[in-house]
Amino acid sequence: MSGTDPAALQELRVVEAELNERWPETKIEPSLDRIRALADLLADPQHSYPVVHIAGTNGKSSTSRIIDALLSGLGLRTGRYTSPHLQLATERISIDGAPINPAGYVEAYRDVAPYVSIVDSRSDVRMSKFEVLTGMAFAAFADAPVEAAVVEVGLGGSWDATNVADAKIAVICPVALDHAEYLGTELGGIATEKAGIIKPGSIAVVAAQPAEAQKAIMERVAEVDATVAREGQEFGVLSRTVAVGGQLLRLQGLGGVYDEIFLPLHGEHQARNAALALAAVEAFFGAGADRQLDVERVREAFASVTTPGRLERVRAAPAVLVDAAHNPHGTRALADALSSEFSFRRLIAVVGVLRDKDVRGILTELEPVVEEIVLTKNSSPRAMDPDELAGVAKGIFGPDRIVVEPRLDNAVETAIQLAEETEEPGESVSGGGVVITGSVVTAGEARALFGKEPA
Repeated sequence: MSGTDPAALQELRVVEAELNERWPETKIEPSLDRIRALADLLADPQHSYPVVHIAGTNGKSSTSRIIDALLSGLGLRTGRYTSPHLQLATERISIDGAPINPAGYVEAYRDVAPYVSIVDSRSDVRMSKFEVLTGMAFAAFADAPVEAAVVEVGLGGSWDATNVADAKIAVICPVALDHAEYLGTELGGIATEKAGIIKPGSIAVVAAQPAEAQKAIMERVAEVDATVAREGQEFGVLSRTVAVGGQLLRLQGLGGVYDEIFLPLHGEHQARNAALALAAVEAFFGAGADRQLDVERVREAFASVTTPGRLERVRAAPAVLVDAAHNPHGTRALADALSSEFSFRRLIAVVGVLRDKDVRGILTELEPVVEEIVLTKNSSPRAMDPDELAGVAKGIFGPDRIVVEPRLDNAVETAIQLAEETEEPGESVSGGGVVITGSVVTAGEARALFGKEPA
């Protein structure tokens, strides 16, 4: 990370090593008792600012970033808590739209560590890494201080550590199957868990959902007497046009129509995330009926949005795109965007996945839009072996469209070479491209390979 004190980075590594001795985010013991105990010892920092809370299966981080940009553009000092990170742990806690610096991250940890020890001593189960990080974020936001916090759920909703926040706005992104080992395989049950962030008297801003998920979410809305705004009814995308570097949108908000919105992100799914974020921010400020937000400031805020690792271009020729899609629903959105907004003559995918994911589903969604696939692995201990991945891929792509490269850097180099191959020299069509996907870890490591800073 350029421009950062090496001593601060070393301290950050020490803190991360301490945190990694705790349960990882892949292991949970569903209870809010430990995080509530920590928050109580810290004097409940999460109650010192209004919170926009975001749950769902896909789109949470992008929606969080758009909400953050809009709140900032409309004059508020913001904090944003998201997970997992792409490259550096500091990305998880952002203040004023930028990741906390390593020294600030270390300070946040050292400030809460004594209280974490007290909670540990009183419980049969030590606090997990995610619970400690959540306490750090809430405390850092109170210390800043921020005027609004945008908080992304880690896993699920009801039992997620972030749910000690009393959010005035609850945002439910699209619900699909993922983390089946924790959340089950029934959409209704998954949606019920995610809808647990909707608090009594709050406003729920809900993306379009499968019928089973929508029913569960609306049951929660009724149970706690929340107000609801639904995509396709109270808000939505009226039109979108592909533009250079993104898309031009016309959005139906709660307070009226917002037109000529340039969003520097690709894909229909990002347009829908934008509509969801706009409605959430309108609800936050009490806009609606006949009152709109300042349209010019909204335009400026949307134009400033960045979403690292989400159809992010990291090289120009041949074009290399990085996307953190890691389940079939997210990969379908990626594939739709690749086919509708890019005109590659030859598109090569580099795929590294975690073995506990729906690998077959991910590969099946990618198959129609890529010419060949280079199978690799990332550095996660949960990474699937590339030869095992090839065993699954052969039944979907056939053996002739598969290359196995165990190292990610070699896989990317191979994919670039494949993308540059031409059947007809001098063809006057779009060139080749590479998309690197399959996991947040893969996306983060690919960004680093191309010299991208954590953001």
